[in-house]
Amino acid sequence: MGGDIMTSMANHAESGIDWEEKRYLIIDDFVGIRQLLRESLRNLGAKHIDQASSGGEAMVLLAKTRYDVVLCDYNLGDGKNGQQVLEEARIRNLMLPSSVWLMVSAEKSVESVMGAAEHQPDAYIIKPITEAVLLTRLNRVWVKKQIFHEIDQAFADKDYLRAAKLCGEQVAHHPLHAIDLLRMKATLLLKAGEVDQAGVVYEQVLQERDYNWARCGLGKIRMADGDLESARLMFQAVIADNRFYIDAFDQLAQSFQLQGKTEEAFDVLQKAAKLSPNSVPRQRSLGQTALKLGNIPVAEKAFRKCIEIGEFSVRKTVDAYLGLARVCGQKNDTKEAIRLLNAAVHQFGGDQVTLRAKITEGLVYHESGDFRRARKSGDELEAMLADDARQRPDTETCLDMATLLFAVGVKEAPVNLLCYVTRNNHDNAALLDDVQKIFDRARMTDEGMELIRNARLEAAEMMNRGVLLWKTGKLAEAIEWMRVARRALPHNMRILFNSAQIIISELQQNGYQRGLADEAIGVLMHVDSLAPGQQRFAQLMEQLAMLAPMSGVVAAAAASEYEAANGPVPESTRFTSN
Repeated sequence: MGGDIMTSMANHAESGIDWEEKRYLIIDDFVGIRQLLRESLRNLGAKHIDQASSGGEAMVLLAKTRYDVVLCDYNLGDGKNGQQVLEEARIRNLMLPSSVWLMVSAEKSVESVMGAAEHQPDAYIIKPITEAVLLTRLNRVWVKKQIFHEIDQAFADKDYLRAAKLCGEQVAHHPLHAIDLLRMKATLLLKAGEVDQAGVVYEQVLQERDYNWARCGLGKIRMADGDLESARLMFQAVIADNRFYIDAFDQLAQSFQLQGKTEEAFDVLQKAAKLSPNSVPRQRSLGQTALKLGNIPVAEKAFRKCIEIGEFSVRKTVDAYLGLARVCGQKNDTKEAIRLLNAAVHQFGGDQVTLRAKITEGLVYHESGDFRRARKSGDELEAMLADDARQRPDTETCLDMATLLFAVGVKEAPVNLLCYVTRNNHDNAALLDDVQKIFDRARMTDEGMELIRNARLEAAEMMNRGVLLWKTGKLAEAIEWMRVARRALPHNMRILFNSAQIIISELQQNGYQRGLADEAIGVLMHVDSLAPGQQRFAQLMEQLAMLAPMSGVVAAAAASEYEAANGPVPESTRFTSN
């Protein structure tokens, strides 16, 4: 073995890589393994080596330091496993494009390997492993990843357009790694909202070779553009070529859902969950789809699995608890349903969760035939709304609440909720159709149509007043009016975007003001939390970055301040303009 180590180290020396100043993190629950890995890195000359004995400890370190190399075991004892650490690091953007993540594990099961692979470590190394193999693999991956080094700063600044441009420039310098650069470029263009440009990149790649990731990416774009049949065929072709390409299963299921083919979506989700069961979003989707079809056994199994694997995941969701409570209601086990709802409120907290739990409680009682308690839940919801009439939940919660309140005989409160939803989504035809269906079920078809029409006009007039002030050069008045509009309609995407655009116009015409810039960034971050990945989000953030005295640095700092106060901003995955 000594000869292998010497050969490996000689190869590293020839590569010209300066291993000494890199920052390393070793994550393993066994101290002996950590010591072996540390010595292997020291043989490279590494000086800056941190260690974590658990997933929780690793997340603390990852949040503080940008590591160049992470060596992470899959099984980490109690708490987060290696997959969940990697998943959270990806979601929170704690790793730069040039950073290297090696998953080191004795796990050989398909579900473990696939679960980790979904979050794209740079290598998955099966134990036991020799020092020579580790160092050789590290060297190989490192050389490949350093083509992204110049892209790191733009990525850290969330300047995805600039990062994508740098990817394109690097293709000429690193033709051997052109495919990796193009894949990153397409991903960044999607983050930046440049869907058409991303599609061009995918098409360019596919002209050279049928890469499944490119076909899948192009299928996502086709699906979002409404070409559901073309998208379906692309996803099915990927699966036919590689039955383990799990993302294609998830996307195929979504394409079926959008076509209203719930049973087909259910079949695909079942296959995907069997292949890779340790995904919280996948088990949640399977549970919700099964519940919609009335398949209580599968819904129960999926929601219970979702709760189990979500315990230490960044994707832990209250939806699993609420869904399982609905399942228990269908089984007439109201006692277990109420226990789950109490657990949801206790674990997740917050007014919105309390509200959703109360809605689910009412639905459980109503579906189990306990109309007296269902009405009591409805009365409590009505009182909650009256206590804070200015605050309203998210759109889906409003629709569920209106459905329950109509069912238990309440009229005024659900009408107000549906009008509020309409004003906040006045140009969303599909959603307004759902609102009309709720009015139809409440035997208010004609009245509902009139209420929707008036609410849409009200929202349009509020937005148009601000735009008119802006177009006539009354920027200060326009900014103030849009603040009023945002308070009245905090979920209206058009109003939010126009408010940010008007502030940017003020900065362009009258000079940069940090307070106004921060206000615009706050508005845009709120948009991204409501609907991640809107095209105008990336475009307006880019304009703000160009206006700032230190370019993207100020914008990135303000975004970081927002995240510190409100939590990580969701990943931008799909972009459509208003």
